[in-house]
Amino acid sequence: MIGKLNHIAIAVTDLEKATAIYRDTLGASVSEPTDLPSHGVTTVFVELPNTKIELLQPYGDNSPITGFLKKNNDGGIHHVCYEVDDIHSSSAKLVAAGARVLGDGQPKTGAHGKPVLFLHPKDFCGTLVELEQA
Repeated sequence: MIGKLNHIAIAVTDLEKATAIYRDTLGASVSEPTDLPSHGVTTVFVELPNTKIELLQPYGDNSPITGFLKKNNDGGIHHVCYEVDDIHSSSAKLVAAGARVLGDGQPKTGAHGKPVLFLHPKDFCGTLVELEQA
């Protein structure tokens, strides 16, 4: 069902500083910051030859990553994102197998303009999983 690894998301407290580390210290190509108010985050994507790193900073008072950063003061890996061919059929198969889809269970438009949904970390070895339609 899952395809290639689309990205690994890292929650950060200072997006400008984190971007500089990847751009200036590691020499990576990075995107401009993008505010995603509907997701409560500002993102920067670090382009790698085989995948991407998504740097996430809270956007707004109700950001879903604020709680994560309170528990992890220095930031850290927040989720992994895998591509799927059909997000609706993948979701149905996962739910039938007992997995929990977060939120209202319906895909939302993600940072790449494609449908995404998140799966409960307790169902996936303690890892928050994002699925993105390829």
